[in-house]
Amino acid sequence: MRTILFLCTGNTCRSPMAEAIARHALDHGEVPGVEGNVLVVSAGLAAGDGVPYSEETLGALEQLGIAFDGTSKRASAEMIRKADRVFCMTEGHLRQAHRLLGDDERSKGHVELLDPEGDVEDPIGHGEAAYHRLAKRFRKLIPRRLADALVQRTTPKA
Repeated sequence: MRTILFLCTGNTCRSPMAEAIARHALDHGEVPGVEGNVLVVSAGLAAGDGVPYSEETLGALEQLGIAFDGTSKRASAEMIRKADRVFCMTEGHLRQAHRLLGDDERSKGHVELLDPEGDVEDPIGHGEAAYHRLAKRFRKLIPRRLADALVQRTTPKA
């Protein structure tokens, strides 16, 4: 089984929203070419364990027709090492994940930004509309990133 891990700060907004949207995309065949089981999880680099996901996150997901609940989990070096691909919300998260991994260059190679074009801003304090914009952004971005991470690409023989 392959594992995808989404990382943010507190694991109450961005990363659980990404987890829910990724699971939905995989469960509904929105990532063509993915075969086999995929475990999708999220965690926060500064999270406290057991904090409920934000109401705004759950509301934005519900508007997309995605039911989701749970509580926060703190990211660990072991969790990052075990994942096949780790998607970070910001450059800061990426650097922090690399620090947790220390000299483990192999594992660092599996850690990258979720959006190659830049940071995913934290919606906290920006109102409900920010969460809905983030959910729409993730619906477009995440299936593409999952395909990049999970679809077995073969090179044609010469």
